[in-house]
Amino acid sequence: MKIIGLWATVLVLLYALQTSFFTLISFDGFSANLMLLFTVSVAFLRGQEKGACLGFMAGLLQDVTTGSYFGVATFSYMTVGFIFGKFSVNLFRDQSLLPVISSLPALAIHFAVTISFLFLLGWQIDLMKFLKFNFWPAAIMQVVFAYPVHRLVLALNEFSKRR
Repeated sequence: MKIIGLWATVLVLLYALQTSFFTLISFDGFSANLMLLFTVSVAFLRGQEKGACLGFMAGLLQDVTTGSYFGVATFSYMTVGFIFGKFSVNLFRDQSLLPVISSLPALAIHFAVTISFLFLLGWQIDLMKFLKFNFWPAAIMQVVFAYPVHRLVLALNEFSKRR
């Protein structure tokens, strides 16, 4: 039970860091999505069930605190956690370059789910403008912070195994 509390505390601390400090070091108005990076790393290390569960918790935390369309981030993060957790059985779990590389497809899946929901709600979205002005600045920040977040998850995973 203490281990679950530790993972939840790290999740909340990463969200607090994402919403407070990382807005100060944003690039073109976009900062790193630490919750998405955390979900991808946990999914790679712990599998699809734990990845989807943590994605659900991360998305729920974001949905509750942001006040936008409720459930979009929850579904998006849960989907990312499930998809990348599926790949965890075929991979070396301590490989550190993989979460850096996979941060871009994870961001693409997150944006695709979000855009799909917005399209279903009647929003008009210019995909080329979205890719140019929204996706690539966010992708740069994701790649920069993917390795430190994965190292944190690796340390947490090793600590959890020892307990």
